[in-house]
Amino acid sequence: MQSQRLRAHGVQHVDRVPRPEFALYFSLILIVAVPFALVGWVMALVRERRIPECGPFARAWREAGEITPEIFRP
Repeated sequence: MQSQRLRAHGVQHVDRVPRPEFALYFSLILIVAVPFALVGWVMALVRERRIPECGPFARAWREAGEITPEIFRP
């Protein structure tokens, strides 16, 4: 529905295929994000005295998934 509205206003939505550059940047950002996510996870564990629902790798994956598309945004 939203893509129909975009086409109606003259903007065409194009499906993008994953590129090797995207995978490379995602991997690098993930590698850098894991230590920070681990520290944040341990701090949340100590502060709340319970295991956070999102583990450190899942947190790093989410952060890499949010940051990487911003690099390739036109």
